[in-house]
Amino acid sequence: MGLIWEISLAEFGFVTVVLGGGAAWLAGRALARSWEPAWKAALWMVPLAAAVRFIHYALFSGSLLTLHYFVVDLVILIALALAGHRVTLAGRMARQYRWLYERAGPFGWRRRDRGGAA
Repeated sequence: MGLIWEISLAEFGFVTVVLGGGAAWLAGRALARSWEPAWKAALWMVPLAAAVRFIHYALFSGSLLTLHYFVVDLVILIALALAGHRVTLAGRMARQYRWLYERAGPFGWRRRDRGGAA
């Protein structure tokens, strides 16, 4: 038993990071595509974390009602949902308002330089 994973690292990686994390990333993207705020992406991760806990319980004999592991799953899912939200939002801002903004890395955008117009 580890501090982060309950049964094994492979089980934790598959269920929490791959399955749950993929769903969290896609949920964050979907909310960003409909111009919803990031806090909604974080809020929707609570039922997803409960579903991930249930998968741990049903398939791998993990504990169902353990607050510690629920919070671990929730933190990881929120981080991935917010990352998916921000990456998608940055891409949309740079694509839809390309005369005004440009990409500044995967998570951000910045105002375009107007070429010395001061």
